[in-house]
Amino acid sequence: MDAFLVSVIVPVYNCEHYIDKAIASALQQPEVCEVVVVNDGSTDGSETIIKQLQTQNPKIKLYHHPNKINKGRSATRNLGIQNAIGNYIAFLDADDFYLEKRFKNDQLIFEKNQEVDGVYNAIGVHFYRDATSEEREKQRLTTLKKTIEPNELFEALLYGKYGHFSILGLTIKKAIFKKVGLFNEVLQVAEDTELFFRMSLICNLFSGILNEPLAVRGIHDNNVNNDKDLYNIYIPKMYEALFFWTKNTKVCGRKIDEILKLLWLLKYKQNPKLYQAVNYWQYLFFNNTKYLFSLLSIKYFPLVRLRQKLFPFLYKSRN
Repeated sequence: MDAFLVSVIVPVYNCEHYIDKAIASALQQPEVCEVVVVNDGSTDGSETIIKQLQTQNPKIKLYHHPNKINKGRSATRNLGIQNAIGNYIAFLDADDFYLEKRFKNDQLIFEKNQEVDGVYNAIGVHFYRDATSEEREKQRLTTLKKTIEPNELFEALLYGKYGHFSILGLTIKKAIFKKVGLFNEVLQVAEDTELFFRMSLICNLFSGILNEPLAVRGIHDNNVNNDKDLYNIYIPKMYEALFFWTKNTKVCGRKIDEILKLLWLLKYKQNPKLYQAVNYWQYLFFNNTKYLFSLLSIKYFPLVRLRQKLFPFLYKSRN
């Protein structure tokens, strides 16, 4: 088996107060062969700190987008993946940090089973701002509450019945990006969730340590997940992107049905009028013609989907 060499991808945008701690936490892991830092157009002192740390450790690699512009998290992580030399990839946001022995158990799992494509673990939280005891307890551990078989993981993640995992606790083989693709750069948020869905549909993701954290997410006033309006816009876009991605895969129809079911619920609530629903059906199936003449396209055609509401007299009980 090849050596277990982990490239840690660190996207950075204005994180001068946290970046040194993040990088130090990655460098202390013996399995890490490099820390791939991508500065996404920071305007604060982040780059000065990174360059100073580089002088102390050659494992730190620094990259930028052309002309040092800001392109967002997806493009930034993608640039890091494309430049990584390790055969395994892990992610670390600049305001987060790893705990001791972050990759020790992951390595054992990969070495024991050659079919494993990725391992996910629990993460904890550190508040850089004031937080209530209720908030601290609620976010204490991000994890799946039980072991899920890889072929059942997609549905478990889709509905969140047993919780979910974080990109911070994920270690994956670099080679799987050839199968699933990179992060979707159209999505401003939920890009990691969409990638998890893709991985769970065609890869073997196994659980690692679920009952205690191996890494810690930093929470402060500038976290992007504080912007609920942005998530409301991009969550439907995330499911759309997932549906369009499936046209070049062999994902089973039952799982496609689950994606469409959620899309229907989300979009019909936003646009309940029939003509809007028809327009959206056209948008989905004309952009994914693999399913245009399938039973799924019939099932989700608005006249079929809304038949009980449109023609209630046909469904009245007969005494």
